[in-house]
Amino acid sequence: MKPVSAADLSIFLSIAQHLSLSRAAIDLGLSPSALSHALRTLETRLGVRLFNRTTRSVALTEAGERLYSRVRPAFRDIDDALEDLNNFRDKPSGNLRITAGRPAAQLVLLPLVSKFLQAYPDVRVDIVTDDALVDVVSAGFDAGVRFGERLEADMVSLAIGPYMRSVVVGSPEFLRQHPTPQNPQDLHGIPCIRHRFPSGSFYRWEFSQAGVELEIDVEGPLILSDVGLMVDPALQGVGLAYVFEGMVSEHLASGRLIQVLESWCPFYPGLHLYYPSRRQVPAALKAFIEFARDTRRHGS
Repeated sequence: MKPVSAADLSIFLSIAQHLSLSRAAIDLGLSPSALSHALRTLETRLGVRLFNRTTRSVALTEAGERLYSRVRPAFRDIDDALEDLNNFRDKPSGNLRITAGRPAAQLVLLPLVSKFLQAYPDVRVDIVTDDALVDVVSAGFDAGVRFGERLEADMVSLAIGPYMRSVVVGSPEFLRQHPTPQNPQDLHGIPCIRHRFPSGSFYRWEFSQAGVELEIDVEGPLILSDVGLMVDPALQGVGLAYVFEGMVSEHLASGRLIQVLESWCPFYPGLHLYYPSRRQVPAALKAFIEFARDTRRHGS
């Protein structure tokens, strides 16, 4: 029987990292049917089932978990060895995979990456938006972008954006029809657009003023899992929205949205690029780190 090759194990690793045949197929540049066939062939060669698969989910079996824990470090060493060759290039090349929440990608990461790619055309950046907190190591990412206070202790972080704040906004028509809240407790009884996290829990609106911190569990007719989708319903008068200021600055300037509870919405530390401290930094990521640091230092 044909022996298991490094290419076979690369397929296994991609499926294990994504826990999705469709996403792994995209990552590997294969069709889903070809990937499924390759996986069945690998399992037949090994004589064990590596994944439990249903129409809705993919999960590692006990044998798959054992193989993943042994193979992944070996492939990481190979990746690091190949990355060493980048030190002999005039400019870094290769792939850079970054996970970020959609607002983070839209407000800070994409503008920075666009400038970076002009300076480093041999690098390919793959940004995956996911509002859930992602383990960059197990998911196969080089780095992630999140708010600083949510980072794990074993991560190295670099601030890549300015201080930010979230704001409560509503349309002029909505505020003519409902009382304008003077303090966060007034939000009870006022229709609000709610945000549900990927975990299923609801975001409690956070406020701070003169050392007083409050969390308000608002109510309202609309629930969204994507903060970026809240602006249009707010413009249409569905309810108050609590969003990043950068997402509505133009609407605030034009008067299409009005900010309320401004004194209760302070600035807080902005977005950070984070990456594992326990592995060699790939050349493409190293270049991006230096580019982000220089961009922030010079304010460009």
